[in-house]
Amino acid sequence: MLGLKLATDPRWVNIVESNIEEILTDHAWCEQKAASNAISIVTYNSELEELVTEMLVIAREELEHLQMVHEVIKKRGLTLGRERKDHYVNELFKFMKKDGSRRDALCDRLLFSAMIEARSCERFKVLSENIKDEELAKFYRDLMISEAGHYTTFLGFARKYQDNIDIDKRWKEWIEYEGSIITNYGKNETVHG
Repeated sequence: MLGLKLATDPRWVNIVESNIEEILTDHAWCEQKAASNAISIVTYNSELEELVTEMLVIAREELEHLQMVHEVIKKRGLTLGRERKDHYVNELFKFMKKDGSRRDALCDRLLFSAMIEARSCERFKVLSENIKDEELAKFYRDLMISEAGHYTTFLGFARKYQDNIDIDKRWKEWIEYEGSIITNYGKNETVHG
């Protein structure tokens, strides 16, 4: 369904298991950034009522996920560390088109968002299927389903709001680009790292 070029090596979970506090902290900040992204889409596209309504739902869900991760951190006696840079997302951001109309920019922002959700969904699936901690396996299985929903929402809106962009062609470009950079990741105990 996701169409990603490269699957995450399940051995990545061994790295994650070596530092659960780090993956949880990184995950919490990923959820905060996802909520902020949805709010930014609202800010720049306030005239699109259906989009605004759905982005507010996503922002709220992402904040709920942040709270859920924070509860897991507290329950385990761990600490929510400082925000981490997400080099993977920063590399994706560079691929966004900066020219064209406002509608073109919106569509590429939606594809950028869909790409992040797709990879997060895939990583959560790998975690849910391979982590030894049963509580975290269930936690990530539930979040995987939510991320898949966000992925399809972003992709659907990109298709809806395109004016003169071949969204399927542009999505394939996103998939190819992501496939070229993801080889540099999967070596750290972070969601995208």
